[in-house]
Amino acid sequence: MGFVIAIDGPSGVGKSSTSKKVAAELGLAYLDTGAMYRAVTVAFLDSGVDPADTQGVIQATTSADIRITTDPSNQKVLVNGRDVTAEIREPYVSEKVSTVSTIPECRADLVKRQREIIESAEPGIVAEGRDITTVVAPDAQVRILMSADPAARMARRKAELGEKVDSAQLADQVIRRDRDDSKLVNFTTAADGVVSLDNTDLSLDQTVQAITALAEQAGWSKRG
Repeated sequence: MGFVIAIDGPSGVGKSSTSKKVAAELGLAYLDTGAMYRAVTVAFLDSGVDPADTQGVIQATTSADIRITTDPSNQKVLVNGRDVTAEIREPYVSEKVSTVSTIPECRADLVKRQREIIESAEPGIVAEGRDITTVVAPDAQVRILMSADPAARMARRKAELGEKVDSAQLADQVIRRDRDDSKLVNFTTAADGVVSLDNTDLSLDQTVQAITALAEQAGWSKRG
């Protein structure tokens, strides 16, 4: 396994934008594990499975063919041969993604896939999500738990989604999803050896600089 930077945190904290920039700056691959959960959500919705049908959701998850690129400058997500890169960001997918993320069997299947991607990435990878520092890649050379106050997270998600969501949908994406996912995963308290990074008052570039400095301290040298 190459050099791994594992980044966790709640919704709207800026994990994806930060991780992409860190990966590009350090010459590493990039894995958005949340996109995999969203892709599976599309898969079970495509198949007509009722979200209340736990076994149906598990079957849709374990049988889904998920392809995700690890180029930080060109993210593409395909599920069962269909390009869903844009679709997985739609509000209707965000509303249902916790259906997958709160089922232990679904998480176990996706964790296995994520580990395979991380282990095969050369020269290394920045992986971000909710349980990367503790479950997916607990042996990563750099482990970070990002946080920010709820108002900052809501504002960032609103800036990202614009008119696609109203206030209720925004709260659902940021607050309700965190509450649901926290039933299985702790992404609010840093585990031993995990660095806490509160970026409430930091710009994107300042957050990236803080993480690249940690990577350099851990022995990674920037590559072009």
